[in-house]
Amino acid sequence: MQQVYTRKKTGAFALLDGLVRHKVKYIFGYPGGAILPIYDELYAWEKHKLIKHILVRHEQGATHAADGYARSSGEVGVCFATSGPGATNLVTGIATAQMDSVPMVIITGQVGRSFIGTDAFQEIDIFGITLPIIKHSYVVRDPRDMSRIVAEAFYIATHGRPGPVLIDIPKDVGLEKFNYLPFDAQKIDLPGCKPLIQPSRQQLLPILQLIEQSNQPLFYVGGGAIISNTHQQIREIAEFCQIPITTTLMGKGIIDENHPLCLGMLGMHGTAYANFAVSECDLLIALGARFDDRVTGKLDEFACNAKVIHIDIDPAEIGKNRIPQLAVIGDLFYILSNLLRFIKKNKNHDFNQTASWLSRIQQWKQDYPLLIPNNLEQLSPQEIIYQIGHKLPNAYYTTDVGQHQMWAAQFLKTSPRKWITSAGLGTMGYGLPAAIGVKVAHQSKDVVCISGDASFQMNLQELATIAQYKLNIKIVIVNNFWQGMVRQWQETFYQGRYSHSNMKKGSPDFQLLAQAFGIKAITVTNKQEFSYYISEICLLKEPILVDCQVIENENCYPMVAPGKSNAQMIGIKTKNIKPVNIYIGNS
Repeated sequence: MQQVYTRKKTGAFALLDGLVRHKVKYIFGYPGGAILPIYDELYAWEKHKLIKHILVRHEQGATHAADGYARSSGEVGVCFATSGPGATNLVTGIATAQMDSVPMVIITGQVGRSFIGTDAFQEIDIFGITLPIIKHSYVVRDPRDMSRIVAEAFYIATHGRPGPVLIDIPKDVGLEKFNYLPFDAQKIDLPGCKPLIQPSRQQLLPILQLIEQSNQPLFYVGGGAIISNTHQQIREIAEFCQIPITTTLMGKGIIDENHPLCLGMLGMHGTAYANFAVSECDLLIALGARFDDRVTGKLDEFACNAKVIHIDIDPAEIGKNRIPQLAVIGDLFYILSNLLRFIKKNKNHDFNQTASWLSRIQQWKQDYPLLIPNNLEQLSPQEIIYQIGHKLPNAYYTTDVGQHQMWAAQFLKTSPRKWITSAGLGTMGYGLPAAIGVKVAHQSKDVVCISGDASFQMNLQELATIAQYKLNIKIVIVNNFWQGMVRQWQETFYQGRYSHSNMKKGSPDFQLLAQAFGIKAITVTNKQEFSYYISEICLLKEPILVDCQVIENENCYPMVAPGKSNAQMIGIKTKNIKPVNIYIGNS
């Protein structure tokens, strides 16, 4: 039986005790007036090495770092910020986590209870502001509720489809003392978080029947499969039934991307063979995916000849964009584990009916490979990313958003939880702070941030965090002096009217900038320089920034134009190119 502590504790103590009880090792944050009681309590907990705080240089950086920590480790990411502008600076990071189903607990300071509603200094209703972009929120009105609220926040963040949970703590709640009794997490009983009812094996029989009837099946795998750790089950089912796999941006890495059944990413900048396959399949098996517009293109022509099986943990996703012929709601790990056992016991069916389908896909792979510009002098973004991926096949990769993100998705061959990117919200400035979170979670592993010159400038202040904690992160800037994807759209759809997308004027010297923070940096401007430095960059045991000045007007292909079907791709037969052997990279 738990006992009341022999002396009174503060609300701040209850918070820190709750975090440590939930095995939180790291907090990312930035202090301020309203949250000072919590930081004062944190001082003692850090002194006893019970928890460690990572000081970022902007609150948005704290959310992205906690996000990267969570995605790469599978644990809940935690961040702190003060009231007012500290809290509002978290909004973009909260929305990023919500869109991509990332489990986080966000702690904000608030003005004292007696000042709430008076427009006090740095008062803001962060509870109300974040309501549309968060899984759940709390305002702690009584310190006696703190332990329970912390326990519930962690439970909600990880239950079912994960997401961020906000706890707003008035300053005097953190200071108030009371007889502290830790809440027993086993007693959590939340009406909206009931245990999932998993389908029976008999309910899975229709899935097998549809697979048996299909000659051209295709797995369409999203981020839910990464979250539920189902890579082994998906690979085994795909191999047993000989079903090819295409992934979303969030599902990237669910299968070895050199595997013959892997088609890479589908959608707007997906591989040509993945988009052809989804356009011609007769059975689409969607696993933890949400039929996002960047995946589907013209929705009514997406897999228009296929029956659809949709398996997802979130019932709100079923039928939201595409009505499936068969829907199964539940934990993907449980469902696929049972389905795999069910399939292996089925001795009455020969799955060789997909041989012709796989042969067609193999021909598409040969006819429409991923491509690198064949220029002997200028540095291409595709080659940079491909070569780094070849040198560091087991690294964790974070990206920002834009052309470099799509090239990275095309040319990097990654594993589950080693591909960290903002997919749903598309947040520029995400990559650098996310890399900090990944490195904190995996301190002995290689971490590479691939960014664009425009994206990098949105949160470049986090170089100071990297310098302070001596985080060995490799930062590769694909620098074309443009907002690259904006420029490509302006060229393709707006008759070359480049309205405010050029970044050359005012752009910093990234090498000098990094050196100002005490970080090693180099600039490369051609293929010879890059080839000379690449091995040294990859072996370096300290942070480094590499400013890669690439072809300015290079476009990212294939590309599905807005309103077009996935089979109607732009740029799948560009001139002056050489094919990349996509089965080489991690060998």
